[in-house]
Amino acid sequence: MSRTELRRIVLVGRPNVGKSTLFNRLSGKRRSIVNATAGTTRDVITEPVEWEGYHFNLTDTGGLFGASEDPLHELVKVHGARALTGADLIVMVVDGREGLIPGDEDIAKATRDAGVPVILAINKADDRRSKAGALELYRLGFDIVMEISAEHGDGVGDLLEEVVKKLGLTKTATSEPTESSEPSEPEDQETAIAIVGRPNAGKSSLVNRLLREDRMIVSEVPGTTRDSVDSMLQWHKRTFRLVDTAGIRKPGKVSKSQIESISVLLAKRAIERADVVVLVVDATVGPTDQDGAIAGAAKDAGKGIIVAANKWDLMKESLTKQDGEDAAKKWDENLRYQLKFLDYAPILHISAATGERTPKLLEMVDKVAAAAKTRVPTGELNRFIEKLTTASPPVTTGKRNVRVMYASQTSKAPPTFVLFTNSQAKLHFSYERFLENRLREAYDFFGNPIRIQMRGRPDTRRGQQDRKTAGERAPDRRKPVKKGPGSKPTNADRARQKNRGPLRTAKRGVKPGTKSRKR
Repeated sequence: MSRTELRRIVLVGRPNVGKSTLFNRLSGKRRSIVNATAGTTRDVITEPVEWEGYHFNLTDTGGLFGASEDPLHELVKVHGARALTGADLIVMVVDGREGLIPGDEDIAKATRDAGVPVILAINKADDRRSKAGALELYRLGFDIVMEISAEHGDGVGDLLEEVVKKLGLTKTATSEPTESSEPSEPEDQETAIAIVGRPNAGKSSLVNRLLREDRMIVSEVPGTTRDSVDSMLQWHKRTFRLVDTAGIRKPGKVSKSQIESISVLLAKRAIERADVVVLVVDATVGPTDQDGAIAGAAKDAGKGIIVAANKWDLMKESLTKQDGEDAAKKWDENLRYQLKFLDYAPILHISAATGERTPKLLEMVDKVAAAAKTRVPTGELNRFIEKLTTASPPVTTGKRNVRVMYASQTSKAPPTFVLFTNSQAKLHFSYERFLENRLREAYDFFGNPIRIQMRGRPDTRRGQQDRKTAGERAPDRRKPVKKGPGSKPTNADRARQKNRGPLRTAKRGVKPGTKSRKR
């Protein structure tokens, strides 16, 4: 069953009643941040759920109509109320320990106005204090009331049975894989795009511009986005999964906030499960060390990278007055200088506010994703490596010459090449960079890092570095005693002197008792 055909279940409730805990329990993933602070969840998060053959989409929303210290609570309420309009079933989560409060009545009225079935889930029912509060919550007048514990899983199975019954879901038959000689890739393969960068760089605005709707909460307050939110986008018969992540700051500043620490962890996980990473850089500020750290994490993960210089509409006038027509070129040169290890990543000047060149970003993402799947035939690769190494012999860190005997591409995304050599000596980093550049130029690995691994044959010759001393060859052998001047000769010394014969005089070639020949 495709994702667009799945029924949608929306979790609503006041702040800090356990919606995110229930969302993680039902989805089986720690996608939503759980914290005791009210108003932790801000954006609307959707995740597909499979339970005993039944499939549906589960949506987590921010707290509605309740006390919250979050300065963006009004925006959270607007996005949460908008999620109710597309729901097929609503699960209203309440806190059994607090009982019935006016905020619950307002949410109950909003769910009735949605015109879809509603299930009341009384959370934290495993606490003794919730017994009295649960009786008050029955006054809300819902037909189906379930007492659950999202943290421990009590009653969650009964809740899912009621969800299946209310929606009339049917089990989806899983198709068994057919035997074939070559694995076939799906025609409409999904491409995951992680939008990463520093706080307040314009990541959420870019996602809203690409989706052409206000899906993400946008604010001038740094750190607005906390969860990693997935959104699906159809573009030219291609499916993209846009993952909006939280802004990543320096570790020293992140450690002061528990919520931000979890947000950064989710952002790094989004990089690992993405196919292409879009690094959003604030053009008004320029590249920073933190941008380099984020890009380095994406490169280490082996992901294709695109650098998007956002807020370019604010830079065009100032740059044109100062530097003339070469303003953009100079800005790119500065970026290349700051991020030297990203010399292969394309740079795109965009504006999420005006939409300038944002469609070009999707074209570039599609090109980078396609380049990551390129596989070079083994025969063609060996001919290319042989021609390259003949013209420019390998340079190693050791003294011995290295000869590449065989080469093969072992994997894609990222493209990984293994070189089998006659020695275990490592290539010099400059020659390894030379091979990467030549491979990228020849086979168009656009925007993707290339990994080169060495597998050398063990050296069977005993070289100078492998020779062992007498002590290493015979560690138990008794060491000879050093004698000082005037010591008596031993029997071994006498035998050795006897074998050597009579001693020669100081003059060269003259034996004792003979006369030297005069010239």
